[in-house]
Amino acid sequence: MSACLPPLRHPVRTIGARTFDFSRQIAIMAVVNRTPDSFYDRGATFALDQAVQACLAAAARGADWIDIGGVPFKPGPPLPVEEEIARVVPVVEALRRESDVVISVDTFDAEVARHAIAAGADVINDTTGIHDPGMAGAVADSDATLVITHSLAAPRTVYPRPQYDDVVDEVVSFLRDRAAFAVSLGVPEERLIVDPGHDLNKNTLHSLEVTRRFDEIAAIGLPALAAVSNKDFIGETLDAERSERLEGSLAAAVFCITQGARIVRMHNVRESVAAVHMTEAILGFRQPAYLKHNMGDFNEE
Repeated sequence: MSACLPPLRHPVRTIGARTFDFSRQIAIMAVVNRTPDSFYDRGATFALDQAVQACLAAAARGADWIDIGGVPFKPGPPLPVEEEIARVVPVVEALRRESDVVISVDTFDAEVARHAIAAGADVINDTTGIHDPGMAGAVADSDATLVITHSLAAPRTVYPRPQYDDVVDEVVSFLRDRAAFAVSLGVPEERLIVDPGHDLNKNTLHSLEVTRRFDEIAAIGLPALAAVSNKDFIGETLDAERSERLEGSLAAAVFCITQGARIVRMHNVRESVAAVHMTEAILGFRQPAYLKHNMGDFNEE
């Protein structure tokens, strides 16, 4: 018998060429940033060929989904829309020619979203919770899925010392409201995903609370995404630099899965695939790759 997790209203999702049954399946979203100043890889995949190869390598290692970003969330000067399009669209086009992996684009700009979808993107991952109202229209006019993420600041602006009376209650209320807003603008509910936005306008105690109570995010009834990989709440908790956060990232992702997360956004694909598949087996979602131990008259030590 599998574990009892918060129910989903639309668990079976066809996203691009792939179908997921989120009532018993976890999707692994790999991260590839085509930025010179990305949070994790510090520009290692900024060059077009390196970005495309990183996407293909992630798919080969078992990622179900590749999230391509052209602008970091962190505060900074605005990037011209034309430049963001020039960063992400060629990667989408090249990856789409080579793979049926789900492609998402991490953007908060509706014009970028339209170009990305036209190039073959299946998902728009908006870390600003539809700050640009045109974003919902861009998705509604297509077959794409929209990820709605909780954050408080306007795009790329500073939000010092965020305060919450109850961070999880406020995140849940925000996500419910923005999901209803997206539906009112024509995006079908069955094409929505929610993300509580670990670290986005939240301090470490807030992000730990969101993780601890992730079941309340999942109880919204839409597939919930946990973007925990290598985040600062892990680094501050473990006193670990970005290059030393793998174990903490896997622990946070696995815990979120046991609380109802159905997509995990991760940098270290091979390790994440193993952790997710093991968690799926424990939850009763996946059968072992093979059975040998104590299955015969004689067993090897």
